[in-house]
Amino acid sequence: MATACSCQLTLGDLGSQQVCVDFQGGRIVTDAGLLALRQFDRQLGVLAGLAARLPDPRAQRFVVHSGERLLTQLVYQILAGYEDCNDAQDLRQDPLFRILADLSPDDPQPLASGSTLARFQQAFTRRQAHLPVEQRTVRAEIDQALSQRLRIGNDYLVDLFVRTRRRPPAYVILDLDGWDDPTHGHQVLSGFHGYYDQHQYFPLTICDGTTGFPLAVWLRPGTCHASTGAVDALRPLLRRLRAAWPEVLLLVRGDTGFAVPELYEFCEREGLLYALGYGSNAVLKARTAPWLADLQEYYHWYRHREPHVQRFELLEDYQAESWGRARRIVVKLEITPQGTNRRYVVTNLSGQPGGIYHGFYVQRGYVPEHPIEELKNDLRAERLSLHRFRANGMKLLAHTLAYALVVLHREATATVPEVATATAGTLRQRLWKVGALVVTRARRILLRFSESWPHQELWVRVQQALQQFVAEVRAACREGPAPLGGLLA
Repeated sequence: MATACSCQLTLGDLGSQQVCVDFQGGRIVTDAGLLALRQFDRQLGVLAGLAARLPDPRAQRFVVHSGERLLTQLVYQILAGYEDCNDAQDLRQDPLFRILADLSPDDPQPLASGSTLARFQQAFTRRQAHLPVEQRTVRAEIDQALSQRLRIGNDYLVDLFVRTRRRPPAYVILDLDGWDDPTHGHQVLSGFHGYYDQHQYFPLTICDGTTGFPLAVWLRPGTCHASTGAVDALRPLLRRLRAAWPEVLLLVRGDTGFAVPELYEFCEREGLLYALGYGSNAVLKARTAPWLADLQEYYHWYRHREPHVQRFELLEDYQAESWGRARRIVVKLEITPQGTNRRYVVTNLSGQPGGIYHGFYVQRGYVPEHPIEELKNDLRAERLSLHRFRANGMKLLAHTLAYALVVLHREATATVPEVATATAGTLRQRLWKVGALVVTRARRILLRFSESWPHQELWVRVQQALQQFVAEVRAACREGPAPLGGLLA
């Protein structure tokens, strides 16, 4: 039975009581757990720092929403699972998102619309062609500045990484990886990639090999080679890391897509240690055939005792035709019930081949793949559905900045076992997606969480851990010199 009243519905009976629904419960929000992350973000100046660096070509006298507010709205929509610009239409009056964007829930001004967020990412690229000839020079300068937004964003990611270290690291591992980002419709520089069997972009990501913190992200056309732009992305990154920590040891890891002479020579010239996967060929198969034969003989006699056997060897003098000199190749030979397997790694590291392979190279199987998995699946970086290439690059930067906040959150809560290794999706489910009643008073805004919420004690411990991390970062900044000049601005 259902009543005819427009504001109340009856949905059956529970014993002698009716189950009724109405829409008069007050202002209830669904993502109140993000408030702790937003406070953490404000205290570290994460979004404010980038917004201060990004060029804003808009006529300021007509600006309603500041660049920082637009960036905040975009990033927190992504963190909450509302990754498309269209989602802003449903969130413009949401009290929680208004608080996140530093607006009062009672302020009559709505948040930015989806079209405003799209224009923020598109900037002046649409208007360029319609300007008078005499104005195009000025607009071209603005457009050139906008084309540097990704570079500004990548420089900022490195600076953010530096200033959030509680102690200078002895080494930094730079994990390179390219990943497929499917495109939707006729997007600029989208291309069909035969290996992935789809139309796509092919972004390049560089992450810290210890924490997974994103140090650089570049949007690339869908049909480019995996190594395209790797050296250009590494060069400014190295400069900024060495400016902050002159004595730091820098190491580079990557899969076979990055095994090109340009990258070897750059690493050797810059004093970088590297280990890069290398593809098989007839010469390597011939040179490793005796080792494989010995392993097969051993496996023939001992396979019941050891169903999986491995052997590691080192080729000190291998030189491909395109190389100017010989380099070291670590060889992994493996036999399992499924068959034989040979893997090669080109490196300038010294030591035992097994240690180089297992102790260093294969660790990249976790660190770069894990960030990419989170970016694609939890933070939906695959939703680059804008038409223009630069606009999609800006949107990718917003997704990456959201992931940087997730990594900092993980570092801060390393002592909280329930979330110490939690992905963005798990954090959203456990800590961020929580309902709260918004009550405004003359001197405060109160959000009342449910008293039956099962994670309330965990949320409080996480909040305390975040504040402790902020205090440690601030103490580290006071004790040491401010890196990279003006980094805390």
